[in-house]
Amino acid sequence: MSFQQGLSGLNAASKNLDVIGNNIANTNTVGFKHSEAQFADMFANSLSGTGGNQAGIGVKVATIAQQFSQGSITASNNPLDIAINGAGFYRLSDQGAVSYSRNGQFHPDKDGYIVNSSGLRLTGYTANAAGGINSAAPTDLRISTADLPPATTGLVSALVNLDSREAPLSSAAFNVADPATYHSSTSTLVYDSLGNPSTFSTYFLKTAANSWDVFAANDGGVLNGGSPIGGLDFLSNGALDPLSSSTFSVTTPVGTGANPLAFDVNFAGTTQFGSSSAVNALSQDGYASGQLTGFSVGADGVIRGSYSSGKFLTLGQIALANFANPQGLEVHGNNTWKESSASGVALVSAPNSGGLGVLQAGAVEDSNVELTSELVNMITAQRVYQANAQTIKTQDQILQTMVNLR
Repeated sequence: MSFQQGLSGLNAASKNLDVIGNNIANTNTVGFKHSEAQFADMFANSLSGTGGNQAGIGVKVATIAQQFSQGSITASNNPLDIAINGAGFYRLSDQGAVSYSRNGQFHPDKDGYIVNSSGLRLTGYTANAAGGINSAAPTDLRISTADLPPATTGLVSALVNLDSREAPLSSAAFNVADPATYHSSTSTLVYDSLGNPSTFSTYFLKTAANSWDVFAANDGGVLNGGSPIGGLDFLSNGALDPLSSSTFSVTTPVGTGANPLAFDVNFAGTTQFGSSSAVNALSQDGYASGQLTGFSVGADGVIRGSYSSGKFLTLGQIALANFANPQGLEVHGNNTWKESSASGVALVSAPNSGGLGVLQAGAVEDSNVELTSELVNMITAQRVYQANAQTIKTQDQILQTMVNLR
């Protein structure tokens, strides 16, 4: 009997050494999860129905269980190196065949798809032209290098303070080229339907104690036939009179081929205090076309493209998957696993939701192999192998003694 017990022990110890050796070999494999051999004893069936006097017939490998503990995160120089900090797996597609991985070393291929070193495409949620995320179903993520279309200016917002101490001037004398005919001014770029910029300026001229006329010009040309585009009336406390309008419509000339440029100018919040006139805030919602100059990945998996026009646009969002029993995943090599009946179905969602971890761009998750522990485990497994070999040797000596009996 001891031969069988010792032989099973040798096989189990050998398998344990295989597992330990594989762990050590993958110490530097990004996203690798170490495994451990788990054992179970073996007993023969007892005809008497009781096992109190059974010695057992050895040991077997019950399973090789992967341990999905978090690996250390190390910074890298590739912006598409993305580490998962927490639970979850990347969802990868090979022409529709889905696999899962913790290795976040990605790069764009020649068609703009985000792929790993094996050419598997990273999947996630696409974005529409306005940057809205479509979270209906994950698909292959692709970084579009098309120019960002321009946006026509539709609103100019200005928040200014006008000096109440200024002396009134005559509106009839207003001359955009003569600063003595107005009290203060602002300017900003506005964009037509082709993305062509022009300089839109507003001029403020005090006409009475609490009244100001607002003139406008585009690229130095006075608008509205030289008349004010509107007037601002203030209360005695310096706030805008709520009974008068603070938003005025403007139409400006445009370049050849562009649609007419008409937008609103909003002066909500503007004040008239006894301090120097100043522009506190000035913005407009148009922009020129731009070329993609780079992109970044946020902790929530959102990929944002940056353009030469200074604008940013959401290009998509990385999706993560999790399982009720990750240890039930089937290992398929190349740092990938596949769904199985033991793992349960994949639960796909955005990072930092549904118990999933967050992403860290410009970093990788190291293997969770603890090299020191593996070396100690290897010594232990070697001693176990030697001890099982010794039981076989001892049993052989006993049998030899019995054969030599006269």
